[in-house]
Amino acid sequence: MKRPEKEAVVAQLTDEFRSADAVYLTEYRGLTVPQISDLREKLGRDTSYTVAKNTLARIAAKEAGIEGLDEILSGPTAITFVHGDFIAAAKVIRDFANDNKALVIKGGFADGTVYDAEGAKQLADLKSRPQLLAEFAGDIKATMSKAAYLFNALPTKAVRTIDALREKQEKAA
Repeated sequence: MKRPEKEAVVAQLTDEFRSADAVYLTEYRGLTVPQISDLREKLGRDTSYTVAKNTLARIAAKEAGIEGLDEILSGPTAITFVHGDFIAAAKVIRDFANDNKALVIKGGFADGTVYDAEGAKQLADLKSRPQLLAEFAGDIKATMSKAAYLFNALPTKAVRTIDALREKQEKAA
């Protein structure tokens, strides 16, 4: 590859690193073209699965301000650039790696943190944003229901107490 071509690839990779919400690095050796196509399809439109030279990827990552990927970028590496929900993409990659032993998760980068292979796998165990929002909404609804019950219970209890006192006085008279 000639120098101008390398500069163009580095510029493109740098833009991808900067615009991505997360980056996952995998080793793809042993995967067939249909398997890689299947992975790309499962990842969806918000991701791109790219094979790049490690040296060019290292340079692009540094230019994008991402430090710590040098050790991970060795051997045959494919880069998954995720735009959007990176937890969902991590789950897809983890599940695909479980089904296809040739795909090896090497690490990743998300929310300003570089993850090793184990850390990238643990990202897949996190709940997705919609799940967390649903749980939060459920907790708020439950809290509101408890508050409404308490606000309603106080006057109800007062009415019952007054009614019991009235009945007691009527029986005594």
